[in-house]
Amino acid sequence: MSQRNLVSWTAMVTGFSQNLHYFEAISTFCEMRIAGENPTQFAFSSVIKACASVGLVEFGEQIHCLALKFGFASDIFVVSNLVDMYSKCGVMVNAYNVFQEMECKDEVLWTALIDGYAKNGPFEDALSAYKNMVKEGIGIDKFVLCSTLSACAALKALNFGKCLHSVMVKKGFELEISVGNALTDMYSKAGDMESASNVFGIDSDCRNIVACSSLIDGYVELDRMEDALSVYVRLRRQGIEPNEFTFSSLVKACSSQAILEQGTQLHAEVIKFNFDGNPFVSSVLVDMYGKCGLLDDSIQVFDEIENATEFAWNSMLSVFAQHGLGKDAIQLFNRMKNEGVEPNAITFFKAMEKTYGVVPREEHYSCVIDLLGRAGQLKEAEDFINKMPFEPNAFGWCSFLGACKIHGDKERGKLAAEKLMQLEPENSGAPVLLSNIYAKEQQWEDVRTLRKMMQDFNVKKLPGYSWVDVGNKTHIFGVEDWSHPQMKAIYDKLDALSGQIKAAGYVPCTDSIPLDVDVSVKEKILQHHSERLAIAFALISIPSGKPIIVKKNLRVCSDCHSAIKYISKVIGRKIIVRDNSRFHHFSNGLCSCGDFW
Repeated sequence: MSQRNLVSWTAMVTGFSQNLHYFEAISTFCEMRIAGENPTQFAFSSVIKACASVGLVEFGEQIHCLALKFGFASDIFVVSNLVDMYSKCGVMVNAYNVFQEMECKDEVLWTALIDGYAKNGPFEDALSAYKNMVKEGIGIDKFVLCSTLSACAALKALNFGKCLHSVMVKKGFELEISVGNALTDMYSKAGDMESASNVFGIDSDCRNIVACSSLIDGYVELDRMEDALSVYVRLRRQGIEPNEFTFSSLVKACSSQAILEQGTQLHAEVIKFNFDGNPFVSSVLVDMYGKCGLLDDSIQVFDEIENATEFAWNSMLSVFAQHGLGKDAIQLFNRMKNEGVEPNAITFFKAMEKTYGVVPREEHYSCVIDLLGRAGQLKEAEDFINKMPFEPNAFGWCSFLGACKIHGDKERGKLAAEKLMQLEPENSGAPVLLSNIYAKEQQWEDVRTLRKMMQDFNVKKLPGYSWVDVGNKTHIFGVEDWSHPQMKAIYDKLDALSGQIKAAGYVPCTDSIPLDVDVSVKEKILQHHSERLAIAFALISIPSGKPIIVKKNLRVCSDCHSAIKYISKVIGRKIIVRDNSRFHHFSNGLCSCGDFW
């Protein structure tokens, strides 16, 4: 065009913005200003929308100033887009200020503000804004209802969400796909899976991947793995393709419950649907294999991630920490820094505030207590505790107590146990550990006093169980358990192993039994601990090419730890034991934990 007027410039800016060519819209707006044209409210609205879509909040602020200069501060189109722009860019203070300056507020303006609060928080403000919108008599549509439901989901505000559900039914929105998705998500996040399932099953059109993923995530959060997998099977039968969120939730569930068989099957599905290159899904797989004991698989998945996110690095660091591989964790941390990934509060402690501006939290202080305890620097650990800005949490005192037990520091152990019992009076771990310290010193009167105290306060020692997966079945063992159908073969194997490891140099650590009984009785009790029964069963059931992975609900006792080291040596197989503290990789008479756990 040889001559361009305000109409043609505005048409181009609006056209680019409406057809998702946002940078072209912004560039054309700038050219329009250079050409000396004064923008209309439509040009301003279009360029502000473009800024919102690409997150250019600083340029949007400049456009905001220009709009004020040209007298559009009260134009409903411009103001609505400004509120939407600030909301989408997470600057809710500016969004609220612009909203407040507008005298006549319509449903578009209210919706933009509520949606901003629902996405960025504070979520309570989204609910308050909705109430005020209703008081003002502004018309309610499905968009504002869905945004408010999203805030309810984040707050787990079930009662408010139910009220919104009633409004949706009254207005006839219930069968809308977006509404069904929002309701399913709200009920799932609030833990009301019965209502979530009812909404999910109202109409076949609601059964899309968004609703399915919400339902799966809700079941996963409640540890209802079978129900989550059932939804996955249903969506596959209906021809709905899963997305990265579906797989992330399911693999996360396998990770938390250490279900290796299901986890590997899901990994195959991930590859089938080409999500193995997704950084988030891969990060969850790293965590899953690590928690299931397959360290090499975890490392392999991590190494195959092309652009590892902060979450992926933290997952791999956590796996190394769980498996007692401190040097590997430090090397990985250095790699992380070299590749330009900034550590966050989960990653590390020393110099974190000074160098990276990350304020240390309780768990970081607890890690330092654990670190000093492992090094046997109990006085330094005690001094560190005394200088902390707050009292250690249960993990911190438990770490300190465990270190006192390992290094035989009775006095500091007593202090740690007392603090731990104050924090968690129902937890039997502290008195049991302190009892073991007294038993090691043969202070049987103190042991009896502790046992009486536990009886008086109705503190019951948690029974020890170990389990091992063979095929698709989990086999559980208790101490001196005779309930398994193959128990004769198991005990025969255990007797043979006991002879072999004694010949190799194993000496029973009877000090770990806090009972004033004969040594031979103590040896028999130790020999029939649950983890040894599980290992014996695994040896007669699992082929030599497969790993032996045993899980235990309590910490492995010092004698069993010693015995398993010798078992790994005499049978020439790697044994992985996950107790409630960490993974132990036993191989050729050594353990990855360095005999400290």
